[in-house]
Amino acid sequence: MELSSSLKLSSPLSPSIVNKIQGSSSSYKVKFSNNTSLPKPFLQLDDRGQRLRDQQASHSSVYLRSFRKRVTAKSGGSQGWDFGRFIKTLYFFNGPPSPLKFVSSVFEKLTNGSTEEPLNEMETSGIILVAGATGGVGRRVVDILRSRGLPVKALVRNEEKARKMLGPDIDLIVADITKDNTLVAEKFKGVRKVINAVSVIVGPKEGDTPERQKYNQGVRFFEPEIKGDSPELVEYVGMKNLINAVRDGVGLENGKLIFGVGDNTFKDLPWGALDDVVMGGVSESNFIVDLTGGENGGPTGIFKGNVSTTNNGGFTSVRTKNFSEAEDLSAYDGLELRLKGDGLRYKLIVRTSQDWDTVGYTASFDTSPGQWQSVRLPFSSLRPVFRARTKSDAPPFNPASIISLQLMFSKFEYDGKLNPTFKEGPFELPLSTIRAYIQDPVTPRFVHVGSAGVTRPERPGLDLTKQPPAVRLNKELDFILTYKLKGEDLIRESGIPYAIVRPCALTEEPAGADLIFDQGDNITGKVSRDEVARICIAALESPHALNKTFEVKSTVPFSEPFTVDPENPPPEKDYNEYFKNLKDGITGKEALEQSTVSV
Repeated sequence: MELSSSLKLSSPLSPSIVNKIQGSSSSYKVKFSNNTSLPKPFLQLDDRGQRLRDQQASHSSVYLRSFRKRVTAKSGGSQGWDFGRFIKTLYFFNGPPSPLKFVSSVFEKLTNGSTEEPLNEMETSGIILVAGATGGVGRRVVDILRSRGLPVKALVRNEEKARKMLGPDIDLIVADITKDNTLVAEKFKGVRKVINAVSVIVGPKEGDTPERQKYNQGVRFFEPEIKGDSPELVEYVGMKNLINAVRDGVGLENGKLIFGVGDNTFKDLPWGALDDVVMGGVSESNFIVDLTGGENGGPTGIFKGNVSTTNNGGFTSVRTKNFSEAEDLSAYDGLELRLKGDGLRYKLIVRTSQDWDTVGYTASFDTSPGQWQSVRLPFSSLRPVFRARTKSDAPPFNPASIISLQLMFSKFEYDGKLNPTFKEGPFELPLSTIRAYIQDPVTPRFVHVGSAGVTRPERPGLDLTKQPPAVRLNKELDFILTYKLKGEDLIRESGIPYAIVRPCALTEEPAGADLIFDQGDNITGKVSRDEVARICIAALESPHALNKTFEVKSTVPFSEPFTVDPENPPPEKDYNEYFKNLKDGITGKEALEQSTVSV
């Protein structure tokens, strides 16, 4: 199966699908052979062998003799090395086997060490994307982030306008969120957090100044109309496109499923046995899918086998074929395995190279006998290992380029240390999922600037004369608030860790006034654009803002302008104190749902 294949569990499984799962290439049976030596054609290297000996000096012939001696050794029984299973292993991972090429590779690894290409350095930039970066809130967000030395990209439609406003050295993504074909994935590489200040353009019917002075005074001072793209296209379709563009980079709160059960599907991987047969041993394992052996009677994978130290062996493992496309898990902090333990210590090995024999980033984990448990392995705990020895000069682990996974039960840990739980004989490890996870405490990865009033146009019993112009004119403005609310719902349903900030009427006043945070979409008033920008940035770092929707306004009434004395500015706010009082699940839609029920 390919990496992206998944089996829907919502409908009955056909016999053909059952047979495919239970008899996949990852679960072929293997038998020990009584042959005690390699077939002569495999080891007769002829002219190619002479060239190898010239390249590797005397090491090759010494190794060849010791290799032949090792694979014919026996220990306490008649078990011998299985050449056929060795060939099957090579075929599964590398296609039709070329024995000469493989032996050449072994000689080269033993004498010169790893021949893999240098790995790229791990990307740790954590870029913050500001969408709508030339708007009133967006440009302030960009300025504050840059003043703090944080890496930022600005998503804009007009490059010339953006460079004039934000400076010539600003890192831009020139795209239009209403056109998904402009949101090229490569442009968003490295983006880990998003502040979305995109909004449909509203302006006075009679026109405005180039600096939008009339608009900055507030909608209540002029008769408004939609300028440019419709609210449906910007607030709903655009939101959907933006979420799809950044989802992989910012990550999902519940993690990303790599293998196993999730969302009523079973996502398989092409596992194959990679045992000590490649070194002359006789241990054997396989990986099967049991449709009813899972934690709640559902499907689970099972890594099982029999490990032996015969012929100087002592390890067994299953490894995936190289993924057709590298998995980018840089939005996450590690891998979580859901498994049923047996009291033994296993290894997970993650590879970031396409090579057959290469450094594996490895972590050991202990299991509790007879219990389903979750094991978290942080990426920071992975150790670069090659042939059971730590590679101190290996590049840092790169979670943006994961090529394959491997589960192993071995006599050895690393650097000569022994597995304290190792024992010869059969073992069985049910594994229901492998999932990338975000470390607690989770904070918002997508902060959206919405608008107070989005749930009010359809709310019964409201006195519209006391409501903001956008609420009174929702229909005339092409249902602007209706589509803003639909866009919010897309964020809430996306699985991305989010915060939704709903400012009341925006002003050009400075930040610093006392604030009121509220929930339920009931308040009216004004608030500074500069204040909203600071709130958005603070929300990115606060677990108390996670998955919260809230309104904000200043305590200063419309009739009083707010000013700041430059010689005595107000102290910096700790916005976390406001976030701490917010509650989950309050959006203002509750009033709409209650009115629907009562009708």
